[in-house]
Amino acid sequence: MELLGLDFFQVTILAVLQGATEFLPISSSGHLILPSLIFAWNDQGLTFDIAVHVGTLFAVLVYFRDDLQRLVFALTLSVFQRKHSEDSKLAWMLLAATIPAGLSGLLFATQVEQYGRSLILIGITSIVFGLLLFVSDRSGSKQLTLADMNWKTALLIGFSQVLALIPGTSRSGVTMTAALFCNLDRAAAARFSFLLAIPIIAASGLLRGIQLLQTDTESVEWLVLLYAIFISAVVAYLCIHYFLQLIERIGFLPFVIYRVLLGIALILLAL
Repeated sequence: MELLGLDFFQVTILAVLQGATEFLPISSSGHLILPSLIFAWNDQGLTFDIAVHVGTLFAVLVYFRDDLQRLVFALTLSVFQRKHSEDSKLAWMLLAATIPAGLSGLLFATQVEQYGRSLILIGITSIVFGLLLFVSDRSGSKQLTLADMNWKTALLIGFSQVLALIPGTSRSGVTMTAALFCNLDRAAAARFSFLLAIPIIAASGLLRGIQLLQTDTESVEWLVLLYAIFISAVVAYLCIHYFLQLIERIGFLPFVIYRVLLGIALILLAL
């Protein structure tokens, strides 16, 4: 089976890449660009990007379903009954932290897609932001939990998310880096980053879906897309689960090493 020139193996690899890298601090956008640049695969196109992002959205919604129900309930009470709680505070901070990246995405996404698809750029950003992640993980007290967060911290993390528009940066990586610099512990940094991903992925998928509806959809291979959604969702769910289970024990050093080695390899390949 094929989708826009991709065979079954290529569809599987790209779906696994999206699922594995969306929530790990190693850049999903950078990895999805790599096969077409390194192996000369056909660009997977807008339709496929929508599908695998829907898969990762399903994964994070299912994994954090209890948290989301609690946050939505608390937010509703805050709006309509003026009853405020730690959960409603967290919900409002997540919404506020989403605004900078949301606006930047609307304004600059086209320019970034046009000028940011280069191996050297991805290599440099992979190294630079990997080293920043290392510094943030090794500095400060790292004792604050989500209950300790304030508006300054939430907005700082939100503004850091804007940098994720640059391929190779990693949305989850840069938000976790900012959270660690604000002395959140590793688990809190990861959980806030994952929750913050939900509105961004949903908004991105909605905008891309609108673009898709404005084009010809008659030739879309729906079974292939459903397969890609399923694979990316399963892999993303497993990544979230095991990342949260292991991060307090292993820290971020393995991801830093991976990013630096990947960045060096990409720069050498480009030269």
